[in-house]
Amino acid sequence: MLAETMNGRGPHTHVRTSTLAGVDVLADLLHRARARDGVFARSVLTPPWGLRFADAAPLSVEVVIRGQAWITPADGEPIALHQGDLAIVQGCYVLADDPATEPGAVLYGDGRSAAAGEPPRHDPDRWRLPTPRTFGDLDGPTVIVRSAYRLHGSIGHRLLDALPKALRVPADALPRSARELLDAEIGRDAPGQQTVLDRLLDLLLVLGLRAWLGRPEATPPAWYRALADPPIGRALQLLHADPGRPWTVASLAAEAGLSRAGFARRFTELLGEGPIGYLTRWRIDLAADLLANGDATVAAVARQVGYADAFALSTAMKRVTGRSPTDHRLRSAPRS
Repeated sequence: MLAETMNGRGPHTHVRTSTLAGVDVLADLLHRARARDGVFARSVLTPPWGLRFADAAPLSVEVVIRGQAWITPADGEPIALHQGDLAIVQGCYVLADDPATEPGAVLYGDGRSAAAGEPPRHDPDRWRLPTPRTFGDLDGPTVIVRSAYRLHGSIGHRLLDALPKALRVPADALPRSARELLDAEIGRDAPGQQTVLDRLLDLLLVLGLRAWLGRPEATPPAWYRALADPPIGRALQLLHADPGRPWTVASLAAEAGLSRAGFARRFTELLGEGPIGYLTRWRIDLAADLLANGDATVAAVARQVGYADAFALSTAMKRVTGRSPTDHRLRSAPRS
């Protein structure tokens, strides 16, 4: 029999992470893993050209403002990009005018770069043009804006696991105004510019993922497909909107308008795990990020995500991840 309440859950602590009206699971994941201090660059290029991005950020977004290009993820097939297209890619990749073009430069995540056949060095002005954040050939026919999305923690990994290594969103699936605004903003040097660019990256990523997930060739994850099922979609929205509530299978079934047995069966068929199992993993992901990115006590984090005390959270976290909350915090601490 499924546990009707979470381990050691005491009096209800009502922690609402967002209002229920209009809550969307994808938006919730993106909000929690939002860009911070993203890296932005506009490349102006003349064929033949090729750039290899080594040690890249977990998620990068490429927008072809003018011209065309090919993007090849590590261990993946080349994808053609046309003017106005957006590409979302994980990890390292090559961007070039043609898949056969050898990269003439290698760019590293720590700010170093290397021309073909040269050792890497840190020289931020090496290919910089007079316009802010712009590099390459002043008269190049191809213009591409790149942004590196620095996802953090377990929530970021949950989002990455839902995506292929690289995907293309065609120009007609995105508003032209969003691309034009990004291109205009990246060439400015004004107060608050980093914040503006970070939020524009959020916008483009949301628009791009929404457009891609709605295309016939997309392979969305189980939780995204389940959102299209009204009863189970509502249950997922509730779990993400209020993870600290003492949910039971019976209370979720009542909210979904199904019998307890019917709801549990339908949820498991669509998501591959039961509702309490899904809620447990979601709570542990939230707790892991709170532990890694803050100084709240384990007991305080436990109460935030729906557990009665530190012992209850520790028991659940060890079962799911194999680590205690304290061990996770120590392993996640920044290293000098």
